[in-house]
Amino acid sequence: MSPEIERETVLGLQGVSYTYPGSVTPALKGIDLDIRRGEIVFVTGPTGAGKTTLCLAASGILHHEYGGIIEGTVTILGKDVQDYRNMGEIGRSVGVVFDDADAQLIFTTVEEEVASGLENLGIPREEMQQRLRYVMEATGIVDLADRAPHTLSGGQKQRVVLAATLALGTEILILDEPTAELDTGATRAVASLLRRLADEGTTVLIVEQKLDELTEIADRIILIEDGSIRRVGSLAEMMQDALLHHLTDDGLPFCRQSVTAPENGAPAIVSIRNLVHRYDGVAALKGIDLDVAPGEIVAVVGENGSGKTTLIKHLNGLLRPTEGSVSVDGLDAATVPIADLARRVGLVFQNPDTMLFAETVEDEVAFGVRNIDPHCNNEPVEAALREVGLLHRRTDYPRSLSRGERQRLAIACVIAMQPKVIVLDEPTTGLDAREAARIMEILERLRQEGRAIIMVTHDLRLGERYADRIIRMEQGRIIGSESASMEEPCLRLCSTSPGRAPFTASTHSPN
Repeated sequence: MSPEIERETVLGLQGVSYTYPGSVTPALKGIDLDIRRGEIVFVTGPTGAGKTTLCLAASGILHHEYGGIIEGTVTILGKDVQDYRNMGEIGRSVGVVFDDADAQLIFTTVEEEVASGLENLGIPREEMQQRLRYVMEATGIVDLADRAPHTLSGGQKQRVVLAATLALGTEILILDEPTAELDTGATRAVASLLRRLADEGTTVLIVEQKLDELTEIADRIILIEDGSIRRVGSLAEMMQDALLHHLTDDGLPFCRQSVTAPENGAPAIVSIRNLVHRYDGVAALKGIDLDVAPGEIVAVVGENGSGKTTLIKHLNGLLRPTEGSVSVDGLDAATVPIADLARRVGLVFQNPDTMLFAETVEDEVAFGVRNIDPHCNNEPVEAALREVGLLHRRTDYPRSLSRGERQRLAIACVIAMQPKVIVLDEPTTGLDAREAARIMEILERLRQEGRAIIMVTHDLRLGERYADRIIRMEQGRIIGSESASMEEPCLRLCSTSPGRAPFTASTHSPN
């Protein structure tokens, strides 16, 4: 934090506890936290520890838009959040970016999305253009200006939402997993931008699982566990805490099982030939050829916008080829009804919340099964919940689950329909290392049953550790395909112990 900046508290929580409607267990327990002007505070902790709830409390959203039981006081710029008329008034001072980018994108082009808040504020056109140019360059989305947000990759959407919030120039930024879907280069660019803004007086509260690039810019790190602050300190001080080690190293000696790995020449269950896809004339895929065999885990890796998500959407009919062919279990994915593909291909989206709508966990899983077979008994539902370790939560409200549990629930919804191919888009995004390992153990068991597993990720290390084969993508093309080493990861893992620029950056509404 720059020493020239006045160090008064701009965001404060005193004795804050919160229990969600319908729950008896507090999500926050007696949180005391003062954040000063120009300070970057990094919050981390296990999946389900209360990090997102802390963001909701600090931004005033819990008080103004949620029910539940709230105790304690939250102040923004010295004023109790309850004394603000609504979130619109708070949004003049606080910019919030949530982990669900899709819920925050409502306009027809990226440029309109970023400019919308500035137009609402009545910013003069010359200044508006300056801000637009600055934030779009800083977040690397200039080339996306005319694209429709819904055609973007998850990481690109995340950058658009961040740019739209930064453009408004608020005094406080609250960011929930702002780089969860970004590749390393984009994460570093965001970190540099946030540090620059903080040095000019913007206060930043970041919730993240990534500890590399973002912790380097933090003035303080806060470790949360079970709704309480466990420890506060510098990165060096925090690394003495065993819990932080568990968040970054699951300590599980996972090794791929070679005994049932697909043999060379095994017939492909997914076969893609010369696949081309264009969005409004822009080529997102440029001649893709790919075969995937039963009982194989294939990792598709690449930077944001490389075409990974566009590729997998062709497997269940969400997208149809502009050119080329896609065959799944002998069916032409370009022509068969989506319902037929759904029996063979299960797709788990980046954000599990986009898949969840029922009142109970059990009903969530049963929905897809009964769409396929209305007379089906409950056995596949119970088996899927047992497989993902959620049978004991069967009567719970899905959105009361932790992020990791919701991810497992989304997987259960898919595997209950017993598809031959399971496709996952960034399956470990926003999860701590142990929860991510749990997800991957589930996928390994499914592979052993003969399912083909295709997982999209920008994390090369995930592919190296868990996949049989790694497909590398760049600018809509496959630039490499290689077998993941069976030997090296096992040796490595089995020996591992558990161990303001021109302006400052308002709420780009989450709903």
